[in-house]
Amino acid sequence: MPGVVLIGAQWGDEGKGKATDALGSRVDYVVKFNGGNNAGHTVVVGDEKYALHLLPSGILSPGVVPVIANGVVVDPEVLFTEIDGLTARGVDCSRLLVSANAHVIATYHRTLDKVTERFLGKQRIGTTGRGIGPAYADKINRVGIRVQDLFDEKILRQKIEGALDQKNHLLVKVYNRRAITVDEVADSLLAQAERLQPYVADTGLVLNQALDRDETVLFEGGQATLLDVDHGTYPFVTSSNATSGGACTGSGVAPNRVDRVIAVVKAYTTRVGEGPFPTELFDADGERLREVGHEFGTTTGRPRRCGWYDAVITRYAQRVNGVTDFVVTKLDTLTGFERIPVCVAYDVDGVRFDEMPVSQTDFHHATPVYEFFDGWTEDISAARAFEDLPPNARRYVEALEQMSGSRISAVGVGPGREQTVVRHDLLG
Repeated sequence: MPGVVLIGAQWGDEGKGKATDALGSRVDYVVKFNGGNNAGHTVVVGDEKYALHLLPSGILSPGVVPVIANGVVVDPEVLFTEIDGLTARGVDCSRLLVSANAHVIATYHRTLDKVTERFLGKQRIGTTGRGIGPAYADKINRVGIRVQDLFDEKILRQKIEGALDQKNHLLVKVYNRRAITVDEVADSLLAQAERLQPYVADTGLVLNQALDRDETVLFEGGQATLLDVDHGTYPFVTSSNATSGGACTGSGVAPNRVDRVIAVVKAYTTRVGEGPFPTELFDADGERLREVGHEFGTTTGRPRRCGWYDAVITRYAQRVNGVTDFVVTKLDTLTGFERIPVCVAYDVDGVRFDEMPVSQTDFHHATPVYEFFDGWTEDISAARAFEDLPPNARRYVEALEQMSGSRISAVGVGPGREQTVVRHDLLG
């Protein structure tokens, strides 16, 4: 089995962590290839709940090598806080590898992120304020700091000085903030260097060698398709490529080594932050989805915006990612709804769109065209085979499969590691 990519098909929070964890005992490496600590995965193992932010979900699977690859931006303080928290709970983090080419989030990135969002006011993007965007901006502007720079103090200070030369003018003259000194940034990063060094590796080489040995490498995307900087609902997106193509650029593994693309999609839809959301609910049904589905951000605690399943964006995700298998999560949240709407198309000023509008304006004004399905009242949390589900629940899953363009291979019926109905082997 060559590489397997696992990504989100909506706006994030689909349950990618649970899907990765479910495969953990059957893979050798789990690779985080984009994003930073701006998004989290919640994984439930038995009675234990783990909130992961920067570390790959594979950290919870004994024998798996978790990898933070070159496409990630790393906040060392957050990394070690997370490692310490897991170690205290008996999780072995010693196998972790961190790419020498991953970019580092410095204190000034967090400062700029927060003040810029406040300055934008009503035009804000809805970032988490954790410095992700500014770190990626520095990467593209070629003034970024990489993990390997922490081990050469002279180069590190030169890079910090070059970055702060412009940023301090912005902070002082535009945002009325104090200037940041080279020493305070360098000291905070150098304080982490000694502890970080044992984890650092040429992860691109490690992963290619693993694939040469026919070991299974699972690439785990942060955020999701509709938050991809190129293919998402720009500008209300993240700063990296969260689609399957990002797995290659974000890890140093070639596209022809990826055999399968698994997309995780919720049985309804949620979104955190600003931006258009055609099926968003502002009524009691939306509040019910939020409460029953525990729809609050793993990283921020922010309440998620909730809406019905959108087959248009799922088809779009299938196309741009080359999805071979879908995993539907949180089907149990829909238990008890008498009627369940599914968005099958959009209406924009009287014009029907069966696919994603290319125009941001059209998408912003899109009204969902719904098809309605009968609900079910039976508790499905103990279902382990598709036949265990009530007839209406099966019909709902089969309808989503037909609309979405690829087979639905697994269905989540609860938060637990074992609460999954498997229809097709995801790695077979």
